[in-house]
Amino acid sequence: MKSSIYASLQRKIISITLVVSFAPLLILGGTIYYQFDRVYKDKIEEQMLYRARAQAEAVDLFLKERTAILSAMADTLSFQDLKQEENLSKVFQVINLRAGAFVDLGVIDNSGEHVAYVGPYNLKGLNYDQQPWFAEAMSKGLYISDVYMGFRRLPHFVIAVRRQENQQIWILRATVDPEIFGSIVRSAQLGKTGDAYILNKEGVYQTQPRFDGDILSEAILSTTMFGRSATVNKEINGQGRRLFYAGSWLKNNDWLLIISQDPEEEMGGLFATRNVEIAIIVGGIVAIVLMTVFTTRLAVTRLREADMRMNELNAQLVQSDKLTALGKMAVGVAHEINNPLAVIQQKIGWMEDLLAEEAFEKSQHLEEYISSIRKIDEHLERVRKIVHNMLGFVRRMEPHLEDVDINATLYQTIALLENSARINNIEIRTDLAPDLPIIAGDQAQLQQVFMNLISNAIDAVQKDGLIQVKSRQTDSSHIAVNIIDNGPGIPEKEQRKIFDPFFSTKSAEGKGTGLGLWVSHNIMEKMGGNITFSSQEGKGCTFFVTIPAIIPEKK
Repeated sequence: MKSSIYASLQRKIISITLVVSFAPLLILGGTIYYQFDRVYKDKIEEQMLYRARAQAEAVDLFLKERTAILSAMADTLSFQDLKQEENLSKVFQVINLRAGAFVDLGVIDNSGEHVAYVGPYNLKGLNYDQQPWFAEAMSKGLYISDVYMGFRRLPHFVIAVRRQENQQIWILRATVDPEIFGSIVRSAQLGKTGDAYILNKEGVYQTQPRFDGDILSEAILSTTMFGRSATVNKEINGQGRRLFYAGSWLKNNDWLLIISQDPEEEMGGLFATRNVEIAIIVGGIVAIVLMTVFTTRLAVTRLREADMRMNELNAQLVQSDKLTALGKMAVGVAHEINNPLAVIQQKIGWMEDLLAEEAFEKSQHLEEYISSIRKIDEHLERVRKIVHNMLGFVRRMEPHLEDVDINATLYQTIALLENSARINNIEIRTDLAPDLPIIAGDQAQLQQVFMNLISNAIDAVQKDGLIQVKSRQTDSSHIAVNIIDNGPGIPEKEQRKIFDPFFSTKSAEGKGTGLGLWVSHNIMEKMGGNITFSSQEGKGCTFFVTIPAIIPEKK
């Protein structure tokens, strides 16, 4: 019996010693590998961002050079000169000699008729009045089209310049060689897995990708993932492989240059380091196991010589085992928001300083730039309020009273979500009572409630639906806001849990956190109002928000 006790004790000592010994070794190895992995990936991201920006600038320069020489020819020569094809042919030779990459050149009158043409296709005499690019060129004066099929039934895009001589309006149009243009874009791709291509705003390929899709087909990648500056995203492609995608906008934000790369191809050095690290760890584990077994056996052998000490030790071990029972661990995910906000605020200041420079002061879009920066700063302040209110909510902070226009708050909220709704072909229809009083309340918290409810409605409808936002004063002391969607509704078995924390009907899609409705419900309770809902599965859902109409004089 004592032998079994000693054997059990020996096993326990070996196990605990190995766990205590292995933990630092494995944590150290994992930390080193993680740091190397992060450094490698950061390096890959930086390189991809640099290539995306540089290549976007190169493509933009390519387009600007050809636009400039085409504009110069249209300014230099008259309609009557260019109408003669022998003159047009000379111009075509000159611009190809100076700039190159043009396939053909044509002159089109204000009715859309192709009056003169030089090139490999039989396009003279055709009418372009119904072509989208013709209308754009006539209205804007200078237009670079998206890639389209056109009369020649081949993917291509054109540069068109409008000119007016007295009462005569005409267009000088040139087609850019898609092979040359595509080769410029593809020069940004690296290695066996790298790719580079251009998408338009709708996510349609403007150049031929190396792997997935064809020109003029719709890409799996959404252009909304990329900001107005160069951005890197990590997504899974059509073959199920995780790739890095760097995107940079060009052509006045109409085209998006995408550079993709499989990080594993660039991380061969990291994998070699990992293998060396694994070998070192395995060697250390073997040494630790041998040493642990040897020392434990020696210790247990000595313990056998003193039965009394062994009994005392055994009792201590039993007591220690009781005290070292495993407990529950709560894993929290902390969202670091304030640091990014500080960076954004710093960049806003930097942008304002730039606009004060002479080069920007002469820009015809200066007021628009200043207005955009102010809007960014306004919404940044709103985010700060939301963060502050969320912290205050945890600390049970009471709402801050200020003058609030419910309708204006609803319009601001809808404006923030309108783009998301429009992308999914969802109409947000408003029916707001014009005579609502100004009330005393917390605008940031009310906007957070409206944001959560309307955003949930958009997620529920998903595509091709309708969301109605209504406001009414039900009596002298309350205002009602109703948000109605025609989505699938909430299943009856889930309705009783809808305001519970961490419960989400969107968990299957990996979207919901289950906190939006819970936070909104608690905000309204603190304000003295409430949120209720009515839903039938398959017939949509209506949320009723009741807001106390406290007049500002009483706040």
